[in-house]
Amino acid sequence: MTETKPQPRVIIFTTPTCAFCNAAKAYFRQKGIRFTEVDVSRDPAAARDMVRRSGQTGVPVIDIGGKIVVGFDKARINALLGIR
Repeated sequence: MTETKPQPRVIIFTTPTCAFCNAAKAYFRQKGIRFTEVDVSRDPAAARDMVRRSGQTGVPVIDIGGKIVVGFDKARINALLGIR
């Protein structure tokens, strides 16, 4: 019996008009990954938090268990989540 590790916490900083954000969210749903979405266009404090974490003002910024992925970098996301 293999033991499955709990999924790290996933936060995706997005805006409603961001195509890569939508692609990342669709990918997470397809893979069954739970995530919290933060719309930085509506939440200036969240936008500042995103910049503090990533040094980036562009979206998506994805926080996977405290490790930052800038953009929809599928290979890095898969590596951090241990998925194929």
